[in-house]
Amino acid sequence: MYTPCPSCNSGRVVTRNIGKQTGGLIGAAGGAVSGAAGALSGAEAGAVLGIVGGPFGIAVGSIAGAILGGLFGGAAGGIAGATLGEQIDEKVLDNYQCLECGYSFSINR
Repeated sequence: MYTPCPSCNSGRVVTRNIGKQTGGLIGAAGGAVSGAAGALSGAEAGAVLGIVGGPFGIAVGSIAGAILGGLFGGAAGGIAGATLGEQIDEKVLDNYQCLECGYSFSINR
């Protein structure tokens, strides 16, 4: 979508996406912490599934369950945070910046 600068009418306009980046980062960190807390149950489930492989299977299953719990939690939190940040960019922040004059602005839709 072409959006000229309302100040100087230049076409050299970029989106800043500060809310999306910040929300994604915070969401991923929070999701990873939450996933790591849930990793204990993932480790237990992995250990149960690893019983077939003996002591080595239990160890590998526990570690794999804990890692997957943290990864899935981080991914889910990152997506949720980025989505929320994108809405903040659209509705609250001046998400567009002109490269010619440096003016920051938002677009009313």
